[in-house]
Amino acid sequence: MTDQAGKLRALVERKIQSDNENTSNSTNNRPRYICVTSGKGGVGKTNFSINLGIAMSRRGMRTLIIDADLGLANVDVVLGSVTKYTFMNLLDADLAVKDILGEGPEGLKIISGGSGLLNVLELSEENLNRIIVRFKELNNLFDIIIIDTGAGLTKNILTFISASDETILVTTPEPTSLTDAYAMIKAISKDSISKKVSVVVNRAENYDEASQNFNKLLNASIKFLNFQITLLGVIIDDQKVKKSVQEQKPFLILYPKAVASQGVELIARKLAIQNSEDQIQKEENSFLERFLSIFNRR
Repeated sequence: MTDQAGKLRALVERKIQSDNENTSNSTNNRPRYICVTSGKGGVGKTNFSINLGIAMSRRGMRTLIIDADLGLANVDVVLGSVTKYTFMNLLDADLAVKDILGEGPEGLKIISGGSGLLNVLELSEENLNRIIVRFKELNNLFDIIIIDTGAGLTKNILTFISASDETILVTTPEPTSLTDAYAMIKAISKDSISKKVSVVVNRAENYDEASQNFNKLLNASIKFLNFQITLLGVIIDDQKVKKSVQEQKPFLILYPKAVASQGVELIARKLAIQNSEDQIQKEENSFLERFLSIFNRR
């Protein structure tokens, strides 16, 4: 694996250096990569990602959701759609990246997880090069790229978290969900794979319950991990969300005035403000550089 990692590092470094030279005079910022994850399944993570993507798209931001629960098609299931191409097709040299993008509601674009498990840490030299080229193309097409991971602590998930600009951790007030959320925070803090982690408390009975449970996570993270997290937002438990799931339509579209929709809109507003006020210069290839760092540790 060491020899392979060395070759991959050299390959990516050459690609990044070449791209930096080609874009050195460009003032265009690359997109903001947001990884949405959870410690366990069943917390409404994918539903949140889709509705957040719609809310960001409504704000005039070119938004893409990558279904990174590779081997499944969770985004397609929630939307009741069938996307022709999947993440695996990023490796298909005969397809243009625009052809791989699925159409979501209100201008949202989607790359489906599809079928057939892909382990990003076992990419061949040829396929890694193709992934690099594809993400370079995506950088030019979008302002926001939301990576909707699977649940849990797999290597694939931690890879996407590490490469992204920030992580949104979705949890619920249930004790098992909070325990698993803490386990995810611990894994993230262990190798400092993400410096910015914010929490969304979903299905809360009220704001007080959400605040109390977030504070439990925060206190444990600071006391035992010396790691800071922030509360990004709260989504109140709403029967209209369940109805929208049954109808396979985003609740933000079906029930725009629902309390859950208001929660997502507030979160999107925060992110949009952060995006416009963020003065950090995002290097053109920083996503790829962080992706490369995964191989540096192998």
